[in-house]
Amino acid sequence: MYKLFIRPILFLLRPEQAHYFTTFLLKVLGKLPGINSIFKFLFDYKNEQLEKEVFGIRFENPVGLAAGFDKDAQFIDEFASLGFGFIEVGTITPKGQSGNPEPRLFRLKKDGALINRMGFNNRGVERAVEMLKKKKSNVVVGGNIGKNKVTPNEEAYRDYELCFEALYDHVDYFAVNVSSPNTPNLRELQDKEPLKRLLFRLKERNLNKRKPKPILLKIAPDLTDNQLDDIIEIIEETELDGVIATNTTISRENLRTEMPRVEKIGNGGLSGKPVKDRSTRVIKYLKKNSNRSFPIIGVGGIHAPEDALEKINAGASLIQLYTGFIYEGPFIIKRINRLLAKNINRSISK
Repeated sequence: MYKLFIRPILFLLRPEQAHYFTTFLLKVLGKLPGINSIFKFLFDYKNEQLEKEVFGIRFENPVGLAAGFDKDAQFIDEFASLGFGFIEVGTITPKGQSGNPEPRLFRLKKDGALINRMGFNNRGVERAVEMLKKKKSNVVVGGNIGKNKVTPNEEAYRDYELCFEALYDHVDYFAVNVSSPNTPNLRELQDKEPLKRLLFRLKERNLNKRKPKPILLKIAPDLTDNQLDDIIEIIEETELDGVIATNTTISRENLRTEMPRVEKIGNGGLSGKPVKDRSTRVIKYLKKNSNRSFPIIGVGGIHAPEDALEKINAGASLIQLYTGFIYEGPFIIKRINRLLAKNINRSISK
């Protein structure tokens, strides 16, 4: 129904308009009596075998919503009613910022992809905390944190520390975003020494807490094998809790969309089907070369249940949806969980 009727209507709108319309509609519908129960009946899939503990947190199912969809933590309860096992909010910066000029989000329909150069648009960490305090669902929530555009890289650690401290009491885990291509020079923080300094500072703050919370690193799909080796070394040295692989790519290889249109769109991170294989390769590499020493959340190009299973088989403990959720609709969550549950059952029965 979604792909036949709802998506064609939404795709008549500009991508960012469609996003605001659907989230607004979810919020309105969520206030109607009984609608959350209807949503859970339609989209949720319960199976005890899907429950798992990863980096010390119990997840009802392994399918999460990636950061970027709920930037200000406004729609946690609504997305939870669609059957997600966890929701990552953000990217959140200390101060609110408008992001890059519009248009900044583009569909590549032939490729099942998006190009975005949003630029960490959000209302700031104080607003996010206000929203988190209002949530009613007990779904697992991750806080994806970044730096403000105007903050120079040598002072970026302050932005991450501010977000960490403000969100600490309100999220279950943290995702350190140094891999978005849409904030100038941000990816330079993925270099070995700057990244170690940043993560050590966050780890020190975390260890001073009564109950430290998991900290994960979100990385780009464009890293070389040598850079991935550095990531593994840094994770082990800083004793970080895991990796989210991967963010969007700056590559434009092997697209079906006509190149003049792609060039006209310009800069931005590419997500969706074109990044699937690269993301899976990164997961496999990290799993193999780290000897499974840390958990991985797999994200990138999941448009079908089989894509999710491929990520799990590659070494991901959990997976996240973003572009596939937009193209395939909310029923994909239940479909993925059903397939994963079947494969768990098969492996047990063998």
